[in-house]
Amino acid sequence: MNFVECHEEPIHIPGYIQSFGYLIGIDVESHSITFFSKNIRDIFTIENTDELFDKKIADFPESFKSIIESDIYNSLSQFTKRENETYFDKIVIGGKGYHFSVFKSKTNIFLEFEAVLENPNKKISNKYDNFYIIDDAQEIWEQLLNTLSSIINYDRMMVYKFMMDGSGKVIAERRNENMESYLGLHYPESDIPRQARELYLKKRKRIFSNVHAETVPLLSKSQETIDLTYSASRGMSPIHGQYIKNSNASSSFSISIIIDDHLWGLVTCQNPDPKHIDLEDRVQAGIFTALASNAYSSFRSKNELNYRLELNDKSSQLKTEFLKHNSLFDSLIENKAEIKKLPEADGLAIMADDHIITEGNTPDYKTIERISQWAHENTEENIYVSRSFLKDHGKELDLDENAAGIAIYFVERSKKNVLIWFRKEFDEHINWAGNPEKQISVVKENGEEKQMVSPRTSFHTFTENIKGNSRRWNSRNIAALQAVRDLILETSHKNYNTIKRLNDELKKVNEELDSFSYTISHDLGTPLTVMKLNAQMLLKSLTDGSEKSKNKINSIIEEIDNMAEMMHDVLQLSRAKHSEIQLENLSTVRTIEKISENAKITFDSPKSEIIIKECPNVLADKTLLHQVFLNIINNAIKYSSQQETPKVEIEGTEDGDMIIYRISDNGIGIPEENKHKMFKIFNRMDNAKKFKGNGVGLSIVYRIMKRIGGNVDYESNKEGTSFILTFKKP
Repeated sequence: MNFVECHEEPIHIPGYIQSFGYLIGIDVESHSITFFSKNIRDIFTIENTDELFDKKIADFPESFKSIIESDIYNSLSQFTKRENETYFDKIVIGGKGYHFSVFKSKTNIFLEFEAVLENPNKKISNKYDNFYIIDDAQEIWEQLLNTLSSIINYDRMMVYKFMMDGSGKVIAERRNENMESYLGLHYPESDIPRQARELYLKKRKRIFSNVHAETVPLLSKSQETIDLTYSASRGMSPIHGQYIKNSNASSSFSISIIIDDHLWGLVTCQNPDPKHIDLEDRVQAGIFTALASNAYSSFRSKNELNYRLELNDKSSQLKTEFLKHNSLFDSLIENKAEIKKLPEADGLAIMADDHIITEGNTPDYKTIERISQWAHENTEENIYVSRSFLKDHGKELDLDENAAGIAIYFVERSKKNVLIWFRKEFDEHINWAGNPEKQISVVKENGEEKQMVSPRTSFHTFTENIKGNSRRWNSRNIAALQAVRDLILETSHKNYNTIKRLNDELKKVNEELDSFSYTISHDLGTPLTVMKLNAQMLLKSLTDGSEKSKNKINSIIEEIDNMAEMMHDVLQLSRAKHSEIQLENLSTVRTIEKISENAKITFDSPKSEIIIKECPNVLADKTLLHQVFLNIINNAIKYSSQQETPKVEIEGTEDGDMIIYRISDNGIGIPEENKHKMFKIFNRMDNAKKFKGNGVGLSIVYRIMKRIGGNVDYESNKEGTSFILTFKKP
């Protein structure tokens, strides 16, 4: 008999979809039909569905007329360039409106349909910035639920936050008065197991319209399972379906809360009766959730910054006090109260030169010595932190309640000089939504008996008392410990190795700060895409007479595209510094020719004369080399394109152990007053404002050339500009 854990259930390949959806899969290369849901004949006139296999949609012009005539199908190659990027349209099938969604996943293109549902009660505020004026985290989530209630209006709507161990807690709730409150209740990790959390990170909106409805099987001639990760109508697993039924719900809808590219939590909604939410409303709900998530992230960052500034101020004051004394030990003793207070500890022990000095609530000296000896033998980190020290080592070290949680900083291991912060035992109890212990049941599948985790049948509050833990050491407490460490190192005249280690850490911090642009560009990509899709859907829904409104929406879409292009360039800038490189002997001539021809088309400059002379090989990374020539040649053709006879000349020469390329144009030139900032990000010359661009390209080139051991320079006057690229000879 096999045992199947929740996290082992293959929920992304159920083999069926929900009854509100209709699905057709076509091959990426041939566009022939590879699979479809059994119910497609309910909306499309098809006599024999078996005839669909290995045929194309266009082979059935009468049956699939509405698909064939749709804009999205006619531009299928354009809309399926990238994996798992969904595009929406509306079509009419049999006189009824349907949402038509398209995305590519692995070897298939998914064509998904669902009926359009009108929502006459929908009221959406146009104040999209409301979330950003709220200065309270709890109020952000409550405002989100209030906003969503105008769009989806489930009987129970909750904000569910994931904990570090995968369990979760309901931190905000909106419900009908006749429903029991779940606010403050915890749910075990097994309720939303690992693979489910991974899917929520990929597919950020998930609806189960009716858990009691029959599912619709997928029909395919292939034996391969069909990955429905990104399908809106993907069927639910039997375990999850039973879980929803046990909670007395018939429908559920969830939206992922993504913060810093991690699944922070969910907006999860339940309804006692079956309820389907229109696709447009689901997209709208996703946009508001993304706005609230960004507002929360901004709020959290602002609070963290304020705390760091306050911590820096306290550290500076403490440094002044430290410098009043002749020895580190004296400095620590005289300032022990403040050192204890910084990480919000209940007690502090200072161990140095065989002395123990304490402050606040601490164990006795013998216990402190045992803890110190254990730490030297069992830890390697410079700073060790535990909130469950009493629970984990209480019997072994004969600990009392004052040592439930500890934080240790090894000032100097060889001399056993340490600081130990203590926290008392915390009377902790957790209110679970039902007993979190797993219940095992036996089921038969394909003639084989399997033991599976059975969903809980009760969600009544279950209180668990937890012993042996202290309050959690949070990120601010850790930052305070690090501030004490840095202060000690700064004022104790440590040797060269310590200084070198700090420099290495500083380098790492600088690299993390430098990659900030990458993180922001990446995280803003999803909300921008959602806003564009929403604007496109709104544009399609306008009547023919609304030309003024259409122009405004088209203007919004154009600005979104401009911002997306800028973020793409910022990403390239970050990758130019952080991506892995592989230097090799590379030929440049084909790359230069291809980029040059494409640039003439891109900048609509067929008259541009491009003279390519000698192109010696260089030592470079293939991907980064392409980026260098792409930016330089594009600039040369763009800024010379409005000349009467635009001309670009490219030539490479050998100079000792270096290869020097000159890319010269007869364009607008670079004003003298702009030369000092040419390679700075977002720099635009005054005489270049009439040309499209965002001032990132030359920053990319500068970073790449430095990384591959080369250099970039230029010469410019009123007759044009020559960029000089210096590479190592292979």
